[in-house]
Amino acid sequence: MNTTTPGMVCSTRATPGPRATRARRSIGAGLLAAALALPALALAQPQWPLKPVRMLVPWPPGGSNDIVARAIAPRMSETIGQQVVIENRGGAAGTVGAEVVARGEPDGHLLMLHSVTHVSNATLYRKLPYDTLKDFTPVGMVSTQPTLLVVHPSFPVKSVKDLLAIARARPKEVFYGSAGNGSAPHLSMMLFSMVAKVELVHVPYKGGGPAMAALLGGEVPLMIATVPSVMGQIKAGKLRAVATASSRRLQSLPDIPTISESGLPGYEMSPWMGMWAPRGMQRPLAERINGALNKVLAMPDVRDALLQQGLEPWAMSVDEFAKLLPRELDRYAKLITLSGARVD
Repeated sequence: MNTTTPGMVCSTRATPGPRATRARRSIGAGLLAAALALPALALAQPQWPLKPVRMLVPWPPGGSNDIVARAIAPRMSETIGQQVVIENRGGAAGTVGAEVVARGEPDGHLLMLHSVTHVSNATLYRKLPYDTLKDFTPVGMVSTQPTLLVVHPSFPVKSVKDLLAIARARPKEVFYGSAGNGSAPHLSMMLFSMVAKVELVHVPYKGGGPAMAALLGGEVPLMIATVPSVMGQIKAGKLRAVATASSRRLQSLPDIPTISESGLPGYEMSPWMGMWAPRGMQRPLAERINGALNKVLAMPDVRDALLQQGLEPWAMSVDEFAKLLPRELDRYAKLITLSGARVD
């Protein structure tokens, strides 16, 4: 006999036991703690940018560093929602501007776009007003400037193996030019000599222009030079590209092998540019700026602008860039010490 009154619902659920009650209370407490933590997490996020960001370039206008800064600054402005203002502060191979950044506030409103010279200056200069590693916060890599080992057409060298054969058969008789003692072309050839265990003779000139003129005139038979400075001469047949000093083949010259794959495994020497902030920047803020920078470097118009200048965008994380710096400082220190180059 059915005793259920119409409209009445018969339920078979039991009253929650002690374990279920404790579990529900535990879940509820967890949700409450998470909700209370949200405001604290929001406060922990870096408040940036609050005003225009100064991108200090420690070189005069017109150079490679300045060109890169002007290529990325407009897109950086769009990405972060505040204007990025370029400030050129040249002097003493970038040390004048670097000192300004070393003494700045680490709030993300002052950044420095500098070249590998920032690292080599640590050894070139007997005394600097800052510590190259300790007084700056690494933000990220920006680009590399690939270089080429080129020779005068009259020099019977078409490969690295050809050069090594001549250098070993005629020690201290093969000359190479550079933009001066301690310059990137000089240090690149110093590393080449060390890795290959050959004795080449360095001929320093007062700048890249005179060095290139000497190479084109056959005064010296070879040198390592930046891609933009030699590309036109290579196409005109006035110079011959032998190998790239970079760790990978160039997009613009894919048929030219690297020095490393041409008989000197491990050789790599590419001038590069990076971004730093003043010492003491909080890690979340450094990573946020790094993310904005890497987003800009991946933009097609920015990539094209850099490639047209013989530069290659090269994004890195904060950790990758931070780990690279002491290695590069040590490498350049050894090369500069061997070269005897110093700046008082």
